[in-house]
Amino acid sequence: MKPKIQVYKNLQGLSIAAAELFVRSAAQAIEKRGRFLTALSGGNTPNPLYQTLASAPYRDQVHWAKVHVFWGDERCVPPDDPGNCYYQVRLALLDHVDIPADNIHRIQSTLEPASAASDYARTLKVFSTSSLDWPRFDLVLLGMGEDGHTASLFPGSPVEIESPTIAVTANYQDRPARRISLTPLVFNSARQIVFLVSGESKAETLANVLNGEYHPEQLPAQRIHPTDGEVIWLVDEAAASKL
Repeated sequence: MKPKIQVYKNLQGLSIAAAELFVRSAAQAIEKRGRFLTALSGGNTPNPLYQTLASAPYRDQVHWAKVHVFWGDERCVPPDDPGNCYYQVRLALLDHVDIPADNIHRIQSTLEPASAASDYARTLKVFSTSSLDWPRFDLVLLGMGEDGHTASLFPGSPVEIESPTIAVTANYQDRPARRISLTPLVFNSARQIVFLVSGESKAETLANVLNGEYHPEQLPAQRIHPTDGEVIWLVDEAAASKL
């Protein structure tokens, strides 16, 4: 299925659209399957989305007791470190909504990367569906870096990965290792994947990812193409300036 591209004036408009999409996706999943499984991302771009979801009217439109929250990737730092993806989402969203603690499935970031990856694979398997060893997420939120990375899948990292989680041990540019990431196996089994991309500095990379030649080794965001789901790119005008 061809990706959908939706362009908004700025990050604020993008975030409101993403919040509305989150609310709709949650309602549909809960109505059809009795729960909503979502994998979130850290970083600066999704933070306004989380703040929007934590405020009225969006906060009151989600049945949080039936929402299960996971993460697409994580840094191996303490869960109260500003760089910890779980911590970022907790401050912006989870502390402000009535979601049960048992429904928050963070990556155990105080473990060594390999151990944390194995531990999270076991967590995912608890929520597995059909023949998979991981859940089929209803909604995955992803970002994209200026280098084309997404989650903690960086340029030059292995493309063919046969496990649901990986320990990221190599350094990419100025980004330290010691990370855990879900892999395209998990992302591409999702029902809906939403990329949030903001800023002129990402414009050229976004154009290459969406309209350029297929180079998944150097543009990991190109590895995301669900087998039975949809991809929606929510981008602001600055990021879309070279499309």
